[in-house]
Amino acid sequence: LAAAAVLIFDVLKGMLPVWLAYSFHIPPMYLGLTAIAACLGHIYPVFFRFKGGKGVATAFGAIAPIGWDLTGLMTGTWLLTVLLSGYSSLGAIVSALIAPFYVWWFKPEFTFPVAMLSCLILLRHHDNIQRLWRGQEGKIWDKLKKKRKAAKDNKDE
Repeated sequence: LAAAAVLIFDVLKGMLPVWLAYSFHIPPMYLGLTAIAACLGHIYPVFFRFKGGKGVATAFGAIAPIGWDLTGLMTGTWLLTVLLSGYSSLGAIVSALIAPFYVWWFKPEFTFPVAMLSCLILLRHHDNIQRLWRGQEGKIWDKLKKKRKAAKDNKDE
């Protein structure tokens, strides 16, 4: 439940500033800069000594105001990649790589800003890419199994 709340607030962190700027008819390039600023604030938070997350949920939220069709495709791409591979990080990487093409198809004027955002996400996943390449990245199923086992062990005590 706590993880779902964190996910929702991370998405909103990206969505709200971009949606607000979008409603004021800010040009696409500046919307892209707004999205990048929101993601940088998530990735390098001042209050946590500049050590934050990867920015995937925040970037997803920042892209969402472009359109629900794009949001659905991005969600589907991430989900399909995770279901086929078991790697959440690979889902984020594949989604970041494909996002500019999806945007180009639906609203080409946002392609460059989304490409910049995708580059930021890919840079943040540098370590994950290396672990995937070496076969050392943990699958999401393994993490879920560990959590279930820990919960069961705590319940038995």
